[in-house]
Amino acid sequence: MSAPEPAPERQPETPFAAPWEAQVFALTVKLHERGVFTWSEWTQVLGAELHAMPDRPYYESWLAALEKIAQGHAVMSEPERLARIAAWDRAAKATPHGQPILLENGAGAGGPSFDFSPV
Repeated sequence: MSAPEPAPERQPETPFAAPWEAQVFALTVKLHERGVFTWSEWTQVLGAELHAMPDRPYYESWLAALEKIAQGHAVMSEPERLARIAAWDRAAKATPHGQPILLENGAGAGGPSFDFSPV
């Protein structure tokens, strides 16, 4: 009888598929900790987003819920949200493949710059 084969090495599970998912999760937790919204309010908004688009990737729904709740609590206006999306798009287009996307890379072209430093 031969010795049993060793079990394959277990890969550590990562809850996030990309760094931006961890960042949006952390931002949600921080806004909750600062009292911007209650956790039950958050779960209702997130649940509505998940229900509205069940085929959308989970953290895209999470981001949509965070944008909605931030606007609802006047943390960010619709024009600010759209400006940040445009700034991100410019930065992504200006960033070489394989490099981290930094909002500073999209500054210029008349677009606003954003300071995301802690308050």
